[in-house]
Formats: sequence, C-alpha cells, structure tokens
Amino acid sequence: MSDFRLKVFQHVAKNLSFTKASQELFISQPAITKHIQELESTYQVRLFDRLGNKITLTEAGKLLLQHSERILDDYKRLAYEMNLLHNAYTGELRLGASTTIAQYVLPPLLGSFIEKFPQVKLSLFNGNSRDVETALQEHRIDLGLVEGIVRLPQLKYTDFLDDELVAIVNPGSKLRMADEILPQDLPNIPLVLRERGSGTLDVFEKALQQHELRLSALNVLLYLGSTESIKLFLSNSDCMGIVSVRSVSRELMAGMYRVIDIKGMPMQRTFSFAQMQGQEGGLAQVFMQYALLHNKKL
Repeated sequence: MSDFRLKVFQHVAKNLSFTKASQELFISQPAITKHIQELESTYQVRLFDRLGNKITLTEAGKLLLQHSERILDDYKRLAYEMNLLHNAYTGELRLGASTTIAQYVLPPLLGSFIEKFPQVKLSLFNGNSRDVETALQEHRIDLGLVEGIVRLPQLKYTDFLDDELVAIVNPGSKLRMADEILPQDLPNIPLVLRERGSGTLDVFEKALQQHELRLSALNVLLYLGSTESIKLFLSNSDCMGIVSVRSVSRELMAGMYRVIDIKGMPMQRTFSFAQMQGQEGGLAQVFMQYALLHNKKL
C-alpha cells in the first residue's frame, strides 16, 4: 500500500546513488530515474543537484527525506497492526548487529525465529557497534544489537545478554607468559585488538582506565575488523588478543588458545538491543521479546 516512489527516493537519498538504489531494489536504473522525476513533477521541486557523476540532496530533498522516513515507518506499523487483527505476523524487519553478536549469538536465534514466524521478511546489517547505531539513526534498520558501553541519548537500550572479554594467546607462541598477569604488564606485551568503533575495544579501554592505563601506552601491533581475523592472526603470531569468550569457547575446549587472566581487571559487558526513542513496537518488539525469552539457550 505504501508509495513505492517514496521508497525509491529514500534509497537514492541514503546512497546518493541511482545505481546503488537500483541494485538494492532490484529494478532498472531508468525506472529509478522515472520515479524520481515523477516526485519532482508532483512537488514542482528539484530533489537532487547533479554535479558530474555525483548527486547531493537539495533543501527540498532533505525535507522530503525527513517526511518519507516517517511516512514509510507509519506504513510498516499500519501493515503490522492490521495483520495482527487476524493473528498474522507479517512484514519486514531490518536488523543490525555488531560483528560479535552477528557471528556468535544471532545465527541460532534467527533460525528459530524464522521457523516460528515464516511470513516475516528478515534482513541483517552487520558492522561494529557505532555502525549499527548510525544505521538506526538513519532509519536503515529497525532494531540494533550492540555490545559497547557508550550510550547515545536518542536511542533506547534494553539489556539482552551478558558477555565477557578474555585475553588469549596461541599455546605454541614464543611469548613466555604465566596464566595470570597484572594490568601493569600489558604495555610490554604485543597486542592485536578490534578496531575503533567496536564495542570490544570500548570495553577494553574502559577496563584499562580503571588502572590508569591508556591505549596509546600499549604495544598494539594491529587493529582488525573482526574477531575471526584476530583469531587467525593469533594462530600465526606471537602476541595476545582480546576477544569475547563466546567467540572462542570451542577453540578453548580444543586447546587451540590459552586464556591469560589479567588480575583485578574484569572485562564484563552486556549485549543490548537499541532502538530509536519513541519508535518502539511492531516486529522489532516481537523479535526482542522472542530473543529475551530464548536468551538462556544462547
């Protein structure tokens, strides 16, 4: 029922690209152009400025984007609530999850959710925690799952699942380390860590601050974009990594890595749902309730 032209406009405006919008919506680029021209004709305005191969939003385009986001969200909520009248859960749910959650927590949950609600169309955006929060604010996703400790005032957070970071090394590493070290030993140890914007690095930095240590004082060899990259790097290097215990549980049981306890420096955190303030409800709420009910199995 929603105006497809607004959806086309929204995709072009978010990507600032007719080509990317065409790829995302699976329609031809001439069709994209036609829809935008129809909107410009309807409102007697220009929505985009074209400079060579690049486009930017005009002031009219920015105004239409604000309204189109609200209108399309209202259409989604309307469809959801109308279907509830005959106990049908249908519609689109766009999830976003930080890397650790997407790789090690969500897969079994998504599988069982799809089985229970087969008429819900799910999609998953994957990035670090800051990427997910940005996607929420830009209305590219409906519900986020993040792992950091930073809280943005425009978002509402709901605790979901507890997690812990651990320091690990390759058992065959040339690093001669005891099973327990002090926080003050960290500057002398080569490290591989997650990238800026990741919840994992946020938590590690916060733990360092409790011992008056700065990240800049450590011997960080490399920042990597995923936990899997860190694990593979550790398998072929003589350094220590900081990862979620959930990401290495099987490898620890198999003896592939060794945990190094950093005495007096716990690195516990909570995975959380994130939503835009005032936009709670709908299929996002259904997924949250389902996940909270099943979190003991995760």
